[in-house]
Amino acid sequence: MNRIVPILVVALAVVAGAAYWLTQDNAQDTPAAVQVAQATSDTANDSTSAAAPSEVPEIIEMVLGSADAPITLVEYASFTCPHCATFHEEILKPLKADYVETGKVRVIFRDVYFDQLGLWASMIARCGGEEKFFGMTELLMKGQRDWARSGDPVAIVDELKKIGRIAGVDQGKLDACMKDESKARALVEWSEGHVTADDIEGTPTMVINGEKVSNMSYDDLKKILDAKLEG
Repeated sequence: MNRIVPILVVALAVVAGAAYWLTQDNAQDTPAAVQVAQATSDTANDSTSAAAPSEVPEIIEMVLGSADAPITLVEYASFTCPHCATFHEEILKPLKADYVETGKVRVIFRDVYFDQLGLWASMIARCGGEEKFFGMTELLMKGQRDWARSGDPVAIVDELKKIGRIAGVDQGKLDACMKDESKARALVEWSEGHVTADDIEGTPTMVINGEKVSNMSYDDLKKILDAKLEG
């Protein structure tokens, strides 16, 4: 399980990676995750620096399943967490078939950011909207080892955009998504708010009908879900 660190630490880690981008000829193409990090660290202790509500982009909850499902399972995960990639392959897939598609469970995915790479991946995954989000998430999780270790920031962003193109999002839109500073800032604040509210200490973590549970085997998860459905 990846442990949560304070969001300021994440912001500073992003800033540390920004130097590479800022020395390039194409600095205007710097991913927004790098741009927003400096502002986040500079204003962390300044309550007057927050953007007005009208300036904050809406962050859409990414949801699988029926709103009428008797169980709501919130998944907290990071795109750079290896345990989260395993969760998506070994637990989420059968969960969707056995419980989501049968109307028993509604799944809400909430991003957690440990580093700039996770934020970049989130911005790519959300670039295609709700319709493409979970398909792109599956591709990102499945190929995590490849894109996350593909080299310098330029190579990593190129690999992320390649996944976006495979999912059917055009290059222009991907470029715009990666340079959306307001969206990057909103995502960081949105994630931090939920992590704090639900007292999330690591990923993957689930909140099932308000009850926080740690990562577990699918068989153990089934026992919890079946008990709630029977109760």
